[in-house]
Amino acid sequence: MILVGELSLWIALLMATWTTTVSFAGGMQARPDLIKSGERAMYATFGFVVLASVGLWTALFTHDFSLKFVASFTSANLPKVYLFTAFWAGQEGSLLFWTLIMTMYAAIAVFTNRDRNRAMMPYVTGTLGVVSLFFLMTMAFAENPFERLDWVPADGRGMNPQLQNPGMAAHPPMLYLGYVGTAVPFAFAIGALVTRQLDAQWLGAVRRWALVSWFFLTIGIVLGMWWAYVELGWAGYWAWDAVENSSFLPWLTVTAFLHSIMIQEKRGMLRKWNVTLVVLSFLLTILGTFITRSGVIESVHAFARSPIGNWFLGFLIAATAVTVYLVSTRLNDLQAKAELESMVSREAAFLYNNLVLVGICFATLWGTLFPILSEWVKGDKITVGPPFFNAVNGPLGLLLLALTGIGPLIAWRRASVANLQRQFTAPLIAGVVVFVALLALGMRDPYALVSYLLAGFVFGTIIQEFVKGVGARRRMYSEGFFAAFFRLIGRNRRRYGGYIVHFGVVVLFCAFAGLMFKKDITATLKTGESVKMTDAYGHDWVFTSQGISFFEQLNRRVTAVTFDVTRDGKRMGLLSSEKRQHVNSRGEPTFEPSTEVGILESPKQDVYLVFTGAVDRDTAAVHINFNPLVWWVWFGGIVMAFGGLIVMWPQAQKAEREGGYVAQIPMGRELEPVGAGA
Repeated sequence: MILVGELSLWIALLMATWTTTVSFAGGMQARPDLIKSGERAMYATFGFVVLASVGLWTALFTHDFSLKFVASFTSANLPKVYLFTAFWAGQEGSLLFWTLIMTMYAAIAVFTNRDRNRAMMPYVTGTLGVVSLFFLMTMAFAENPFERLDWVPADGRGMNPQLQNPGMAAHPPMLYLGYVGTAVPFAFAIGALVTRQLDAQWLGAVRRWALVSWFFLTIGIVLGMWWAYVELGWAGYWAWDAVENSSFLPWLTVTAFLHSIMIQEKRGMLRKWNVTLVVLSFLLTILGTFITRSGVIESVHAFARSPIGNWFLGFLIAATAVTVYLVSTRLNDLQAKAELESMVSREAAFLYNNLVLVGICFATLWGTLFPILSEWVKGDKITVGPPFFNAVNGPLGLLLLALTGIGPLIAWRRASVANLQRQFTAPLIAGVVVFVALLALGMRDPYALVSYLLAGFVFGTIIQEFVKGVGARRRMYSEGFFAAFFRLIGRNRRRYGGYIVHFGVVVLFCAFAGLMFKKDITATLKTGESVKMTDAYGHDWVFTSQGISFFEQLNRRVTAVTFDVTRDGKRMGLLSSEKRQHVNSRGEPTFEPSTEVGILESPKQDVYLVFTGAVDRDTAAVHINFNPLVWWVWFGGIVMAFGGLIVMWPQAQKAEREGGYVAQIPMGRELEPVGAGA
């Protein structure tokens, strides 16, 4: 099976070459036989990549250490579950996994459009073939997962201890599903640009795939935050690391596109902008992959320095050049069909939203690339740290939160004073009530107060929209509250699913504001000694050392310290943290010792214990953190993903129509009346 997998990789390369060549040729010559051949070759490419993947998994599970990849990232005593996830633990395997997802998406896109978008599909298939061909060439000629060693070692090196975590079983696949998802909208954009079919026809397919990409990127980013929090031992979940930023950048542009596409559908506006966002999302994915895989930036998430970075840089330059040419030569075809009539309208609010999202994207991109640029220009790598990102993106994030609440309250085309007064009163009261209540309770941090003020305002907007929609259904159909609520969402999943996503964003901002109230203490304690600390809520905590223990478990030697924890005199249980030394099957150390933190979780705050080292067999050095509201970060991420799933869920098909031709509406009237979603 391993040999079959290796052979399949080369056959997949030939199939991708064929699908690319004949698809473009079929489109240019209008030959259905070539077009059909290209589509079948895409299915074949996917099939052979599946065989190649099965071959590599076979090598991993059978401990075939003659393969360099298997020997580098597994060992005979590695737990079975991590033999499966070792597939994406290294450069070569993760490229094959990326290609597996890429060809799967391509096959699905071709199959689901076998009777639709026929004029542009040859170019869509050809573009997907080009991307698949690039990754297959990269593996075949630079990072082959089936490369063999000159000799067969008795055991492998093992997997990095930080990757032996349940979060790493799901985090990379989710990110890859999101990353690769940007390639399909990009392919449709290329197809639409080549054929000049730039009206509403391509929007439907692009929107669905953009939602798929956004959904998986959201899950992947949140899982990555959770993994960093529980595994790295620094008591945080986001450090503006270059690789973290690489996943955040396309998420921002895809989010901007999912908002701005509504303006094109409603009014026929922002057509150039939308094509640019689709293309930019894919290019940022390739850029992020270059940063992650080239080794130009040091990161706990990045792969080692590799010549593969030159491949990605070349592909990025070529893809950018092609898309710039296509967009610049189609500007007349991308003219808007309507104009912005008022700066106080829902279109304007969406535009402001997009500008802020792109502003955050640019600031993050600049800070991420600055070390590379400084090294190229001056020869010295100057790192931009979290203070820069927080100083720039903090205010922009609060502005974005405000716009999240403002947008749904303003009418399309032009808002009247009466409309603004009616729509904004309740949400503003909600925000002010939250602000005053927290001020009265003693909160004085300005960032936290503004965050909770805006969170209250946005939450008020969401509640108001649901109340009006449910009320409209109950009046029209005499339904009960719960029936009206669920049918309201079911009838307009895109709108109300979006509000659920916005609620998740509100929860996240509230949780982020909790960072303002972190507290920590460092102590060195013998068995039986205690350390006391008061948290941000005024609770008195006592940590009493129960001593250090030494034992072996699975493929590691463990040194653990345990504390008995009390809060205000009430016993909260035992809390342990460990130092782990992973070993191979011969008992030899394989990596530097890793730390396993102890976390006492609650919705109010996490107590976060880090064992920094044993001074002697009876004395432990520890770092204890109180992290408020971290639990709500994970909850907010789940809510966002759930809302995205509602938006993605299939609904009855409606004919695609691009706006810009609707009849004029009297000034001050809303295009979308209250309860329209009913």
